[in-house]
Amino acid sequence: MEDSLKRLMQELGNAINDSLSESDRIAEAIGEIKRAGYDVFLVLEATIGFNRRDEDSDEDEADENIEITEEEPKKFETTGKIKLTSQDQRFLRALKIAVDEDK
Repeated sequence: MEDSLKRLMQELGNAINDSLSESDRIAEAIGEIKRAGYDVFLVLEATIGFNRRDEDSDEDEADENIEITEEEPKKFETTGKIKLTSQDQRFLRALKIAVDEDK
């Protein structure tokens, strides 16, 4: 990746971070949660896509190449059985995860 593109991406990331950290609304919501006795962990994910434009294309097309999306939750399906050792079972029970044992 080109150094100039890396720099621009870093600049965009810093701008997003700054706007979130300076938001009075976000600070107020976090403050209310903390006053209610909870710790707050805020993790946001943004997907930013970009494509190199042809030199003869309009600059308006650049706006169409930036996209911020929210991913749908991943769905998991069981595909088979696994063998758990007694140590695996103790670990899962310690995490309060029920382990169904084959009889």
